[in-house]
Amino acid sequence: MANLTVIYDANVLYSAVLRDFFVELALTEAVEARWTEEIHSEWMRNVLANRQDITPERLTRTKNLMDFYVQNSLVTGYEEIIPQLELPDPGDRHVLAAAIKSRSRFIITFNIRDFPVQSLAIYDIQALHPDNFILRLLTIDRKAVCQAAEKQRRRLKNPPKTIDEYLATLEEQGLIQSAALMRQLCYQN
Repeated sequence: MANLTVIYDANVLYSAVLRDFFVELALTEAVEARWTEEIHSEWMRNVLANRQDITPERLTRTKNLMDFYVQNSLVTGYEEIIPQLELPDPGDRHVLAAAIKSRSRFIITFNIRDFPVQSLAIYDIQALHPDNFILRLLTIDRKAVCQAAEKQRRRLKNPPKTIDEYLATLEEQGLIQSAALMRQLCYQN
């Protein structure tokens, strides 16, 4: 049983590097990751809008692999909760509804301001920036995070990345503090 059940917001899944790392974390004992078809649609639509070199078929394959390998990841039956919820952006209510339905403790998102503390507290849910989430995971299960990161790094072939290059890539994606801590905890000999 995983320590943390979380919802990944679409903005965490948008970047291939972060998507791969966060899915790798979901394959560990430390995290039970959740998402919905609507979250999938959102990140896929944004990738296709910004990357002409990626096909819908390729993203659909990625989505299907995520759903297949991450057990119980796809949240359904949350739609009836949506109208009852209030958030600054009504378009984000589906994420909170899925978090409630899946009994997630955290919504992992870059858009913290879209999920105010007072709106989530009633449901005992918190919004966490991905960097803060990884920092938290490093204190709970350092081994799982380090193994997930190294597994992802070793899989990178085009181009392959050194440890420093890999951590720099995570920093570029907004994981500044956690990449620094991973450098100390995961890659010190």
